[in-house]
Amino acid sequence: MSKRLMTGLYWFLAFEFALGAVTKYWPGDTVFSSAYSAKFVAWGYPSWMRFVVGALEGVAAVLLVVPDKRTRFLGATTLVFVLTGAVTTHIVNHDPAVENWAAPAHLLVMGVLALANWPADWRDLLRAPTAPPARTPRPSEDRTRVRHLGGNP
Repeated sequence: MSKRLMTGLYWFLAFEFALGAVTKYWPGDTVFSSAYSAKFVAWGYPSWMRFVVGALEGVAAVLLVVPDKRTRFLGATTLVFVLTGAVTTHIVNHDPAVENWAAPAHLLVMGVLALANWPADWRDLLRAPTAPPARTPRPSEDRTRVRHLGGNP
């Protein structure tokens, strides 16, 4: 896939999850559904749990748009955990699949993105980002430098 298309996909998904995070903090009904404070209680969670889920979705949305494989991996992995909880909640509560198709679909997409950004070594996640390597001069540039310094080529 082209880099521009993938960047657009990351921004679109980040927008979706940022919007989802905002709706978790919204006090009443939203344009999309009823109040999450009531939904979380109906699902068997305390009402304040929506703030935790909303914060995780918001942070993950920001991580998805940072153009670094490490941060995108962390964002996608965070959303894999959040969406696994959402899918499990819908299954346990016997919610109809027709109404709750978004969580499994997003779980699949985030799983693919997490695998696509998987680090070569898990310790890479803990290391500080490194600066790009210094540019080494070409042999032709070395001769030019030697001439300027008065040496023989």
